[in-house]
Amino acid sequence: MTARKVHLVLSLTLLMVVACNADCELRKNFYKKSCPQAEKLVRDITWSKAQADPTLGAKLLRVHYHDCFVQGCDGSILLDPVRTNQSEKNAVPNLTLAGFDVINDIKTQVEQACPNTVSCADVLSLAARDAVSFPFKKPMWDVLTGRRDGSISLASNVAGNLPSPFADFSTLAQIFSKKDLNVNDLVVLSGAHTIGVAHCGTFFRRLYNFTGKGDADPSLDATYAGFLRAQCPNPANPATTVEMDPQSSLSFDGHYFDTLTENKGLFQSDAALLTNQGAAKVVQQLQLPAAFFSEFGKSMKKMGAIEVLTGTAGEIRKQCRVVNRS
Repeated sequence: MTARKVHLVLSLTLLMVVACNADCELRKNFYKKSCPQAEKLVRDITWSKAQADPTLGAKLLRVHYHDCFVQGCDGSILLDPVRTNQSEKNAVPNLTLAGFDVINDIKTQVEQACPNTVSCADVLSLAARDAVSFPFKKPMWDVLTGRRDGSISLASNVAGNLPSPFADFSTLAQIFSKKDLNVNDLVVLSGAHTIGVAHCGTFFRRLYNFTGKGDADPSLDATYAGFLRAQCPNPANPATTVEMDPQSSLSFDGHYFDTLTENKGLFQSDAALLTNQGAAKVVQQLQLPAAFFSEFGKSMKKMGAIEVLTGTAGEIRKQCRVVNRS
């Protein structure tokens, strides 16, 4: 190959890299040209469904979290199992996830408007934001778009990647660090527990056998522990749920951090935030509503960028439940 041809090949390669750097990153209004109505369509459908189901924000936010912490925000949580291969949906922490039908409905309508254009990963990211934002009638944080969909979803990938309600602070910090999220992000994103409910099994041990002696977790407010035992007697009904943020589970606000300082965090992982000096300081700062909203938006932007597929990586699924046929 002549020097001129080598130079030409290198120049073309460089141009491709530069083009990819400009086109392979998440950004605002990624679909401005290819599907200008995409974000409004997602919002309008989501708001319509949130009006009928006030718990939708908590449901979709949880699905979004569970997607991003396992293989990144690639929509892999949305894939159904194939024959004997269990998908992420089948993993124990994901068995109580809800809202998949909403994402599928949104994707169907978006696909009709703009075929093969908007990823399921972006639909989920936008819908989670929009469902939480519905009571405020404005977006509560910015969502960058441009994600593409993954094709691998394995139940075996969930363990060790998804933060557990039973985790101590050290374990939580390690999991978040692996996702390039810091202690501030850990505390801020835990604030998502301000909406939604939890099944008794996720905190049962704190009530009845914390140290193996039939006792309760001493870090849990005694009166609150008594209330929880009334809701979740031993043995507990597996279908029973309890508000994660007492008397405020439908309100997206900073009230969760007030309950933490009162030793009423529902999960062991909630209480763990007070066992680290730096995390406890962040908890105090986030008791101001304006501070929580601002910081939550920043941390959601970081979480939404975890190990994303962009450019030509992955695919744009036609249906969120299944990969495209080759």
